[in-house]
Amino acid sequence: MLETVRDTARRYALLPLRIFLGATFVYAGLDKLTSPTFFTDSAPGSLVGILHGAKGGAAIPAMVDLALKAPHGFGYAIAFGEIAAGLGTLAGLLGRVAAAGGALVSLSLWLTVSWPTTPYYYGNDLAYLMAWLPLVLAGAPYLSLDALIRRRRTGGRRVPGARGPASARAGSVRTAPPA
Repeated sequence: MLETVRDTARRYALLPLRIFLGATFVYAGLDKLTSPTFFTDSAPGSLVGILHGAKGGAAIPAMVDLALKAPHGFGYAIAFGEIAAGLGTLAGLLGRVAAAGGALVSLSLWLTVSWPTTPYYYGNDLAYLMAWLPLVLAGAPYLSLDALIRRRRTGGRRVPGARGPASARAGSVRTAPPA
């Protein structure tokens, strides 16, 4: 009984992280797209204002310069990237790719907008980047479209090396059957 509970907890351990990051990134992208000021260059809190404010303290000022060449295109790319990463993560569709996209957005924001934050742990983009990494490594093996697609491709058969309850147990070792 206790082993079953542990296996279940281990199997679904990343699900709260998937839900949090997915919902947060969808919200962040939609917030940018529906903001009355984000794409208004002269408005307080506009993307152009944020970029100009970040330029002097960015780790890679060339990234800010590049964004300033086409700030609206950059803003739309960030917003749609956040939505795509969030929806992919929530649905578990191309889970590793979606998580890598979320990590890339977080990395770019950390190296530009959040970089001058002192102390560094007050900046949230680094924390988001670190939160994406377990999903980049593990994908979305449970309660996901990836798992459903994998099951349909294999006709419900277990695939050697596929993660499942037995292989998820700590210390489980697969051995070849005796000859």
